[in-house]
Amino acid sequence: MSFKLPKLKKVVLAAPRGFCAGVVRAIDIVEVVVKLLPPPIYVRKEIVHNRFVVDYFRQKGVIFVNELDEVPDDATVIFSAHGVSPAVREMAKRKNLKVIDATCPLVTKVHLEAIRFAQEGYSIVLIGHEGHEEVEGTMGEAPNCTYLVQSVEDVEKLQVPNPEKVAYLTQTTLSVDDTEEIVAALKRKFPKIVGPRTDDICYATQNRQNAVKALAKQVDVILVIGSQNSSNSQRLREVAISQGCPAYLIDGAEYVDPEWLWNAESVGVTSGASAPEILVRQVVQRLQDLGADEIVELRLTEEHVQFAPPHEIKELLEQNELVDELLPVR
Repeated sequence: MSFKLPKLKKVVLAAPRGFCAGVVRAIDIVEVVVKLLPPPIYVRKEIVHNRFVVDYFRQKGVIFVNELDEVPDDATVIFSAHGVSPAVREMAKRKNLKVIDATCPLVTKVHLEAIRFAQEGYSIVLIGHEGHEEVEGTMGEAPNCTYLVQSVEDVEKLQVPNPEKVAYLTQTTLSVDDTEEIVAALKRKFPKIVGPRTDDICYATQNRQNAVKALAKQVDVILVIGSQNSSNSQRLREVAISQGCPAYLIDGAEYVDPEWLWNAESVGVTSGASAPEILVRQVVQRLQDLGADEIVELRLTEEHVQFAPPHEIKELLEQNELVDELLPVR
């Protein structure tokens, strides 16, 4: 006889959830390269921050490295969705690497803004998490005039050469609410500060956070599917907790702890922008095994964003006469 939780009845799925357009593009890029180019294929860092996805490509022979000095000269390397600094690109040139760039276009946008602000003589304040690949890549565009802040307290301590000429940018995967607080603090400290032409926080991050806020009002506990090193997944857990709903970040169904759900009648489920839908299905099955017999979806908005593949992929597909089969990137 299988174990059942005494109260659990319903699972509510947040929507949108899971893969964003940038992650779809990055994963499809690796799929195409593995299919059409000879091994070995190297990827600098994790292509996206999800253990399931990385393990999937490892099984296909992809080699993940931390830095390019681990890649042999003349080899093929893919840059991850999080972007790289100019120094990394220069090293790739020196090693004569065949580079295929899977940087999310929304991250590229932030890089271009950093370059523009630096050229115009601004001190750049980057709101983000120290050590995150996206932050390292963005700071690398203008290292001599970029300052990283992670909190309102960091803003209060910040000193720049010219307080009259300051600009700010943000990591794309942050919490909307936390970013608003830091931006407000920056505006108080630097009244003439300027920002990006459009919001840097990506549409998918914002949509998933809005969905979690709505979900938190309807369920007793929320499970966020995503890896521990996924910034946007961590933010989803934090958003749920900020709304007064207990929340747990898990890699998959095997990590569901029934003790979290002992007094719960309804469980909300969402997934970070780099977590595949198969993991959601497995978690739902686990919850059904624990007694849930009603599965519903709470949808806030539809997403129809698609990003075109980089020119290296277009050329590769054209050379192999596979354009109709694999383009546009799904």
